[in-house]
Amino acid sequence: MSIQVYGIPNCGTCKKALKWLEDNGINYEFINTKENPPTREMSQNWVKSLGQQPMRNTSGQSYRALGDEKKNWTDEQWIEAFAKDAMLLKRPLFVKDGTAVQVGFKDKEEVLAQKLGL
Repeated sequence: MSIQVYGIPNCGTCKKALKWLEDNGINYEFINTKENPPTREMSQNWVKSLGQQPMRNTSGQSYRALGDEKKNWTDEQWIEAFAKDAMLLKRPLFVKDGTAVQVGFKDKEEVLAQKLGL
């Protein structure tokens, strides 16, 4: 089983998620999206798995800077936006065996464990 966690190192939510993974002895690979932004193909696959709405980092400056037209954007437009600016992605984003399974870290830990197949 391969788990990747996409996020940024100074994100508090990412830190909590990584600590939870470590506390539970779960091996993962952390990918810093500032240094290694997702490709368009990755964004497209994630949107296919999770939908673009849950993936939006609506509290970030990048999101607010987009303007009102973002409310009517298609999946394609969001995929392009995520690929151009990784700060638009909600963090952390969990990918298991190549498939996005969870974004954010607000669910109960049992729910995340189930999504990761633990």
